[in-house]
Amino acid sequence: MNMEELAGKVAAATGHTIADSKKATAAVFNALRDALASNEGMVIKGFGSFSISERQARTGRNPRTGEPLEIPASKSVSFKAAKALKDSIN
Repeated sequence: MNMEELAGKVAAATGHTIADSKKATAAVFNALRDALASNEGMVIKGFGSFSISERQARTGRNPRTGEPLEIPASKSVSFKAAKALKDSIN
């Protein structure tokens, strides 16, 4: 499913126009992005939680040459599904 299809489903479920549903859907994802950018994370009951995990800098190897190389520290988005979501798909 892409953003267009999601907005269409939101419009059908709420009775709003697709244009309004696109705006609302975009606002939700923008709020999620902003929360993650400020290291807050977001918990959506019954769905799951989004958080930031930090990876330490480390030494890796180039698979082609075997030479060591430095991999810089970085941040990554983590998602943990809620029990209700897990139960609904199993």
